[in-house]
Amino acid sequence: MLAQLKSATLLGLSVSMVDIEVDAAAGLPAWDIVGLADTAVKESKERVRTAIKNAGFEVPPRRIVVNLAPAYLRKEGPSFDLAIAIAILTVTEQLHCENLNQYLLLGELSLDGSLRPVRGVLPISLEYSKRNYTMLVPASNQEESAIGGCTTYGFHHLKEVVAFLENPEVYSPVQVNLPDFSKLAAMQTLHDFSQIKGQSEAKRALEIAAAGNHNILMVGSPGSGKTMLSQALPGILPPLTFEESLSLSKIYSIAGLLPEKQPLIMQRPFRSPHHSASSASIIGGGRIPHPGEVSLSHHGVLFLDEFPEYHREVLEALRQPLEDGQVTVSRVQAQITFPCRFLLAASMNPCPCGYYNDPHRECTCSPAALQRYRNKISGPLLDRFDLQLEVVPVTFQELHRDTPEECSASIRNRVIAARQIQQNRFAGSGTIHNGAMTASQIQKFCQLDEKSRNFLEQAFQKLGLSARAHSRILKVARTIADLSGSEQIQLNHLAEAIQYRTLDKKLWKA
Repeated sequence: MLAQLKSATLLGLSVSMVDIEVDAAAGLPAWDIVGLADTAVKESKERVRTAIKNAGFEVPPRRIVVNLAPAYLRKEGPSFDLAIAIAILTVTEQLHCENLNQYLLLGELSLDGSLRPVRGVLPISLEYSKRNYTMLVPASNQEESAIGGCTTYGFHHLKEVVAFLENPEVYSPVQVNLPDFSKLAAMQTLHDFSQIKGQSEAKRALEIAAAGNHNILMVGSPGSGKTMLSQALPGILPPLTFEESLSLSKIYSIAGLLPEKQPLIMQRPFRSPHHSASSASIIGGGRIPHPGEVSLSHHGVLFLDEFPEYHREVLEALRQPLEDGQVTVSRVQAQITFPCRFLLAASMNPCPCGYYNDPHRECTCSPAALQRYRNKISGPLLDRFDLQLEVVPVTFQELHRDTPEECSASIRNRVIAARQIQQNRFAGSGTIHNGAMTASQIQKFCQLDEKSRNFLEQAFQKLGLSARAHSRILKVARTIADLSGSEQIQLNHLAEAIQYRTLDKKLWKA
């Protein structure tokens, strides 16, 4: 006798249907799993056998063959346990159910028959929501599946799944209420801008970065406030839209990082990996590639503190994701693309000792050490920072000034207003902010008058700017104009944008 039912597997964000075929024939007792299964899948036969027994059913002494089709597609993980168990109960006539093919089963089995959560339920549900499949999943994954759009039933134990399949009319599908994304509260951050004394220039640069999603590099002495400013940055970002939340939650689902009982990520991510991180952990990778920090920062902030201390190959690998907004990881088995439209905030000292150009302490670095340190940041990577900022240490008078500083909520309101202008401007184009403008959009929305064009030409020649730097200056100027509510880019907007491109000429050519 043969039993067939449906499950699914993931390769990156791509979903593939998997047919679970089980045959139980007479012969010497044996159990084989075929179909290019990895170790976790092959081990499932012991989990499934024991779970079936402890759930009160039997595994007859027959020759059982489990085929996971298509055979050319590699399968990994324990998510096929539930489907294999149900197929075995069907083929051994312990379960009688018609129309098994309308169900898509996912779930890992414990030895006692209870169901454990699995990764990737959200993208699978989104993929098959329009194909009229009903998903049977662990109770821990039920809201995640329901958010994706599939009719969903959640269960705690294998016995509950069997009872449902024998009498589905007495069960009700999972209902989930979507949150109101227009009323999301501000992200809770470690620091508020009102707690940061002075640093008005840095705060202004961060406001521009948040408004247009521009990458920012902060260079300054130890203790000047670079890390504190970066940690306050998420607090001035606009709330996630539903589309952004869904896109981000799919990545967290396949990575197994969705919070328990929270089917959607509700806040923009702020990721801060240590400088010892490998290229695979930052960019994504593994034998079967999984998303890295750049993808986990999608629609949020990736903060790299002590920027030059990261491995050179890690820093150079950032260049393509920063430019394209997606990263492609190639392996022998497949080529997988993950989205990674993030805001890169990086901080570094100006030299190894940290006190080059410091007004209070003398730098002790030799010219050779200084050059080696700065050469860790290549010119092409430096060119991809829209905003390059020197953070000056705060004075004693500023630290003890009684004048209240502007809070994050006030800055956030201006950022939201500027983002709304950009959404209206790019409606229907796929672009969501100025930092992602294409060449044709720059030409259309960043037009300059004669005086501004002459000014930009002089800066281009004097500073030796690249074509990429020219485009990024126009993008930043467009954001500054949006913050001021101006339809046209004015000369003062352009001048402010240009000043954020002079740090590399000052330090790297010192």
